[in-house]
Amino acid sequence: MEGFTFFIGILGNVTSMLVFLAPIDTFKRIVKNKSTEEFDSLPYICSLLSASLWTYYGIVQPSAFLVGTINAFGSVLGIVYVGLFLFYAPPSNKVKIALIVGTLNVGFLAGAILFTRLAFKGEARVASMGFLAAGFIIVTYASPLSSMRTVVMTRSVEYMPFYLSFFIFLSGGVWALYGWLIGDYFVSVPNGTGCILGTAQLVLYGIYRDTKPPARDSACVSFYDLEEGWQRQPLLSSTHSLVSSTHSLVSSTHSLLASGHSFLES
Repeated sequence: MEGFTFFIGILGNVTSMLVFLAPIDTFKRIVKNKSTEEFDSLPYICSLLSASLWTYYGIVQPSAFLVGTINAFGSVLGIVYVGLFLFYAPPSNKVKIALIVGTLNVGFLAGAILFTRLAFKGEARVASMGFLAAGFIIVTYASPLSSMRTVVMTRSVEYMPFYLSFFIFLSGGVWALYGWLIGDYFVSVPNGTGCILGTAQLVLYGIYRDTKPPARDSACVSFYDLEEGWQRQPLLSSTHSLVSSTHSLVSSTHSLLASGHSFLES
């Protein structure tokens, strides 16, 4: 049984590596065209944060060594992806993206690690990081939902890469099985959720893969105008939205840690 569990863990590492490498074609296109076009930065920002949290979870939880090593690899790739996105993003978006990256990938990550090290010890520290990592991997799995909205609006799967959706489905399923085998619900539950969300993306891809996107006529112009208008909002408005989102994020994190504390006391 231990041999089978180890095999599933290695398989999970392979599938996670495929997930981390899946956006390469997208970034080849971005570099070639020197533009991020309609691609959304949020999935890559969330992925980097999630991989960073799981890397730290692998450090504080020795039994999660396989989880930590593959996510360290994902963190390095995530830094490259986000850096390229920042470099090729339109000037009107650079400040907004940089603010989000600085808030989540630098400020929040450093704060979470520092807080758990100061506030918890031993198993409590492992559990607190487990709740945080589990929460953010669900965010990572759910972040392509914005791309799914674009697919429905444009009737085109151009901006929802198939291989990324497929590998999310595959990786979520394998890691859910691995978490179940080792009795780690922080691994099994969020990855099971990711498998379900990956399935939803594949279903959507199957529906729209042969559909030609409509021309930018009056029925569709409003969508593109809305997207461009959102990207060109004044910095003050974008910053206000960022502060509101960060406040919600901190509140959610507080709830996660409180749940972890209650779980440990029980």
